[in-house]
Amino acid sequence: MSDGLTLDELAVPLRALRLLTTDFGHLPAPSVHVSTIYPERLELTFYDDLSGFELWREALGIAPDAVTYGEQNASRTRVLQVTVDYAGTAVHLTGYADVAVPVSVEAGAA
Repeated sequence: MSDGLTLDELAVPLRALRLLTTDFGHLPAPSVHVSTIYPERLELTFYDDLSGFELWREALGIAPDAVTYGEQNASRTRVLQVTVDYAGTAVHLTGYADVAVPVSVEAGAA
């Protein structure tokens, strides 16, 4: 953890956010996080729907094979993650969505 950071020391990710707002203001709004723990990173998170994550991934020119896939919560939540350098900061995209639960059809059901 970085004790004693000033707001000015978070200027790089905040400027990147400003540029993203200018360049991609038409895209779905993510949850945005800037932290004193990772002052060089801007985190954009998408919950419950991976379409916003995918639109941002494409807009930032990130190849699909650069995205990591994982599951959590007893394999009930899928997680997509990728980090890209944008305007001098690490932009970290994360997308969460429910894993589709297969529906079983009982034999002979009407």
